[in-house]
Amino acid sequence: MPEELLPRPSDVGVNPPPPQRRQIANAFAASLSGTALEWYDFGIYSASAALVFPVLFFPDSSSAAAELFAFSTYAVGYISRPLGAFALGRLGDVIGRKQVIVLTLLLIGAATFVIGLLPTYGTIGIAAPILLVSLRFAQGVGVGGELGVAPLLSSEFGAPERRGLWCCAPQIGPPAGNLLANGMLALLTVSMSHDAFLSWGWRVGFLTSAVLVGVGLLIRLRLEETPVFRAIRDKGESPSAPVREVFSTERRGLIAASCARVGPDVTYALFVVFSLVYGTKEAGFTSQQVLIAVLIGSATQLVLIPLAAALSDRVNRRRMYAVAAAIAAIWPFVFLPAILNGSFVVLVGGIVVGLGLHSFMYGPQGAFITEQFSPRLRASGSSLAFAIGSTFGGAMAPLVFTALLSWQGTWPLLAVYSALACAVTIAGTLWLGRDYDAEEERQFAESLL
Repeated sequence: MPEELLPRPSDVGVNPPPPQRRQIANAFAASLSGTALEWYDFGIYSASAALVFPVLFFPDSSSAAAELFAFSTYAVGYISRPLGAFALGRLGDVIGRKQVIVLTLLLIGAATFVIGLLPTYGTIGIAAPILLVSLRFAQGVGVGGELGVAPLLSSEFGAPERRGLWCCAPQIGPPAGNLLANGMLALLTVSMSHDAFLSWGWRVGFLTSAVLVGVGLLIRLRLEETPVFRAIRDKGESPSAPVREVFSTERRGLIAASCARVGPDVTYALFVVFSLVYGTKEAGFTSQQVLIAVLIGSATQLVLIPLAAALSDRVNRRRMYAVAAAIAAIWPFVFLPAILNGSFVVLVGGIVVGLGLHSFMYGPQGAFITEQFSPRLRASGSSLAFAIGSTFGGAMAPLVFTALLSWQGTWPLLAVYSALACAVTIAGTLWLGRDYDAEEERQFAESLL
């Protein structure tokens, strides 16, 4: 039994021995780098859904309808996540964490690269959006398996008392990937004409993912399997039907963890995805200005997410999560009308604050969700929770925002919708969620001896 599997409350803050430190560092790097690269792929698609796809893949529709169709393809990447959670998340409890994250990286990377090669509607007609949706579906399947398994990589090499910090590696990945994706698009849009960008420039971001995924794959293939999974496997405690067990024995944790995803996903969609539409069409900003604002907000998240995750190891993680969600529910009522004056400074400040509030939910999220499940079911339970929450949160959000804006032509209902999503998260974390139990972790570790 590896010593690092045993919780040691008295050792919090004490440096681990060198071998363990290297293992944690390698696992943290594998979790962070792979997730960042995967979210680069996802981010390049999300931004393109707002800027490129309505023109190139849905040209026969009205402007509003084209945006709805484009964001529908965005939503497919979320709707397919439960399939990834069922098919790949469960494998994390059966065959191991490492094998699953290698599969997810390959799946997402291949789908993204092929999108960069797709002919448009003007070339092959209706087949173009059909292929686009199919590839987006494949991206979502990969992410559905990634989200619940990646946090276990680094957290299962470290002491449970610091789970918030170690689990945040895949949480840093999305803003890092989004920073790369939006940076790439910003560079492309300012370095070429609009016609050139629509003709071929947008493809560069998708094709570049092949190099990035190759780097992430190299890191992940060198990773060892986690000590927790090895101990469960060697003891013969690996579940044969983990998904069924989660639904039959850990329903409360599944509901709490799923609710925890809804508010952060909708908040993220508002400030990163839908802001491209709202900022350009309602507030009069250029797409480059909004992309730069999102880049600045994503850069601040690289600092705030690990800070929030580390803080959640020192205070009550569940309550901290709920407080951040409560403030995030209020902020859209300030942000959406404020940027209508066309001030770029206000736009940047509003997105930075919005993504900062998102960070204080997202940073502790990996730890909070994994703690809702027993160790032998954590990959399946976490994957399902991430996927279910994302389906009702991130998948629907851009569609709902776009539909509400088209219907009302103004911002109040957008803010109300975002606030309701945060209310779901508050209810799930406070009423159903459970706190980390050091004694339960110790008993589990001792049972595997």
